[in-house]
Amino acid sequence: MRTLAAPLLLAALAMTHLDALAQDRTIVKTATVKAPIAEVWKAWTTVEGITTFFAPAARIEPRPGGAFEIHFNPFAKPGMKGADDMVFLAVQEPKMLSFTWNAPPQLPEVRGQRTAVTVRLKPAGEGATEVRLVHGGWGDGGQWDKAYEYFDGAWGRVLANLAKRYEEGPIDWRAYLLQLKAWQDAEDAKGVK
Repeated sequence: MRTLAAPLLLAALAMTHLDALAQDRTIVKTATVKAPIAEVWKAWTTVEGITTFFAPAARIEPRPGGAFEIHFNPFAKPGMKGADDMVFLAVQEPKMLSFTWNAPPQLPEVRGQRTAVTVRLKPAGEGATEVRLVHGGWGDGGQWDKAYEYFDGAWGRVLANLAKRYEEGPIDWRAYLLQLKAWQDAEDAKGVK
């Protein structure tokens, strides 16, 4: 009897652990950027930096409680520009920043809630920086699963754009912004009718 109880107890503990892992999902992405840590820090913590790889507009105040607003659509109404009303949670120059994050507008059940992202930087050889991004605080089921899947892909693209920024230069948002403005004007006109 005693021999059978131990494996059953271990199996029950393992199932509990697996269930806890499923409920506490985390996205982890890494990239090595061909730029010194001070430059990569500026890319994450200044408007001038963030607009070279992340989005065409932003409001950045790198201090706990300061704005970390990333505007993918600067022509949209307030609250619909992208990562509206996000804030820095912690800042440790030049090693770590963390901030709140929301879901895209097409996922309204989750958009009003916040998750947390931490970005850690460390030297990775001569003139290079390792960037490690961890995004946690996820719910599960429904739109939470869709948001998780969306960001599991999106954060990899963000880090790829950051690396590309130092290899090929900053993103030129001009053509994108012209198209976006035309689209937003048409959407706004539909709402006026």
